[in-house]
Amino acid sequence: MIAVTGANGFVGAAVVRALAAAGHAVRPVTRHAVPGSVAVGDIGPKTDWSAALNGVDAVVHCAARVHVMNETEADAMAAFRAVNAEGARRLAQQCAGAGVKRLVLVSSIKVNGEATKPGRPFRANDAPAPQDAYGQSKWEAEQALWNVCEQTGLEGVVVRPPLVYGPGVRANLARLMRLIETGLPLPLGGIHNRRSLVALGNLSHLLVRCTQHPSAAGKTFLVSDAQDLSTPELIRHLADALGRPARLLPVPIGLLRLAGHITGHTAEVARLVDSLQVDSTATRAELDWTPPLAVAEGLKTMVQGGRA
Repeated sequence: MIAVTGANGFVGAAVVRALAAAGHAVRPVTRHAVPGSVAVGDIGPKTDWSAALNGVDAVVHCAARVHVMNETEADAMAAFRAVNAEGARRLAQQCAGAGVKRLVLVSSIKVNGEATKPGRPFRANDAPAPQDAYGQSKWEAEQALWNVCEQTGLEGVVVRPPLVYGPGVRANLARLMRLIETGLPLPLGGIHNRRSLVALGNLSHLLVRCTQHPSAAGKTFLVSDAQDLSTPELIRHLADALGRPARLLPVPIGLLRLAGHITGHTAEVARLVDSLQVDSTATRAELDWTPPLAVAEGLKTMVQGGRA
């Protein structure tokens, strides 16, 4: 039996489907009551996971307080830390107490940082450099897991994905698709960055592998589609899937950054123009894993799923 936390979320629901398709017995775990799931309430340092862990062999921990664009909490760091770090610590402790063999933690590439230099992709053994409250809380969650594993013998696995895309995606990618559908020219044709992405189907496939593979225990894995794109290339793929022309204007990057600064969207512009590459070579080699979806196929699946 494998439990999946955040089972009604974007990633969690995909992991539940992937586990079931692979023939595993699955126990969906959610915050609020959902038919067929075990509800545990708010996640934090006092969450009672016992009902969700009874008879479970492994857990995939997808539930988290995710990165938000318009933060409303007065103390964002405390809010992220309570759910992501202390919530993960509490889960790991109760997994060890319940006899769960392995806990797979879905972390974030934000633990490594926000951008990479040309020819220097992030690697799992890089020194962590989180730059916001979300990334810091995920780094603390990883440390909490390793601490419990060292004390108890629980097997831990950490997976750090970059931007995850697939049917039902929201936030920046959803906005970008809506802009492309308008047919309006986009001032992004002069960008020459490289971005690593991971399709929802590829991430869920890897997480299933991490619940079972003997070489996964005690390690941190970076995951990607193994095909990086520039922002203009991403737009062309999306436009093709949407059946729209990709209208791109070559505006200088300096002007884009200035516009972002003036309008208060510095971080959003940085994500469009900076590079963020992930080296997932070690992950593929150690877990004998190949992403089942190519980028073009994954993006088409996302667009078709969104329209459906």
